[in-house]
Amino acid sequence: MSRRHEDRKPGARVARPAKKVTGKKGSAKKASSKKAPSKKAPSKKASSKKAPAKKAPATKGPTKKSATKKGPAKKRRVGAPGQARKPLGRKKGADPKKPGGRQRGARRQQGLLVTATTTAIATKDGKVRLNQYLAQCGLCSRRAADELIATGRIELNGDIVTELGTRVDPQHDEVWHDGKRVQPERATYVLFNKPKGVICTNARHEQKKRVIDYLPTVRGRLFTVGRLDLDSEGLILLTNDGTFAMEMTHPRYGVPKLYNVVLRGRVTQEELSKARGGVWLSEGPTAGMRLRVSRTTRDRTYLKVTLREGKNREIRRVFAKLGYPVVTLKRIRIGGLSLHGLRAGTWRFVQLHEIQELRTLARGEELPDAELA
Repeated sequence: MSRRHEDRKPGARVARPAKKVTGKKGSAKKASSKKAPSKKAPSKKASSKKAPAKKAPATKGPTKKSATKKGPAKKRRVGAPGQARKPLGRKKGADPKKPGGRQRGARRQQGLLVTATTTAIATKDGKVRLNQYLAQCGLCSRRAADELIATGRIELNGDIVTELGTRVDPQHDEVWHDGKRVQPERATYVLFNKPKGVICTNARHEQKKRVIDYLPTVRGRLFTVGRLDLDSEGLILLTNDGTFAMEMTHPRYGVPKLYNVVLRGRVTQEELSKARGGVWLSEGPTAGMRLRVSRTTRDRTYLKVTLREGKNREIRRVFAKLGYPVVTLKRIRIGGLSLHGLRAGTWRFVQLHEIQELRTLARGEELPDAELA
């Protein structure tokens, strides 16, 4: 290092021939010009370091070899050396019923075909009204069935029927609509988590998104059990069983439904007592509701409300009359059914034991207070 500094001229950089020699002639000449006037020493250094300059392309070889060695290292992370990574999932031709070959969501992708049932509609004499039979077949509602009967589009055992009170035997009679035979469908029960902005109707001309638009894979006529208004959200049932729908909605059966309600303002105990006892609306007094205050803030009151009847927009109208408009309303429970596992806009089929529990509840058995409040 001392010789370098002695040879260096003022203001010039230190010559480093070992790093700058790359096999080019110009760099060798510059290195020799900056050193001492003795020409033999730089010539020997230049001549002695020409050999590594020739091997310069060979020095790139190890970098390529190291790159080739890194390839198997990446493969070892996935599996054995020299084996390509296999795609995850079920193999082609694998049986979905076997363990490991099940296709997720296969039932929902294929859809549910509501097929005809061989069981008769339970009645005392074995006969039912024709419009009820057509509704059970999923053709239309009872009111629309009356219009079809009145216009002569329904045939019973080969004869056109126009009398509205006609009764049929589901076991033996044959009913035809526009040349096609109609048969009762199997009962289907669906639990849906309705988001805001979705309407509960089956009208075809409706421009807003309907609840049934979220169930394109369930083929058959379904209708909502009760209603939730456009700004409300939460649980709602869909079915093609009219008897079950009546048991879930009629005040005589009183199936409890639990709601999370947020009100604008701080509600007093006096106003809560009025809501519990019943408020007079345009169609008559309400049957009252069970209330529990979850918490309150400066300008909001959070309630849990349990209803056993289903008047149109009852919760909103009751609290609006008391002077506390509803900010948000969400149904979180129907009997023993809850929102667990259901995101907004998703649905699932109701299990058989859940249907039996709802029917048992509709006959008069009470739920525990912990579930109702």
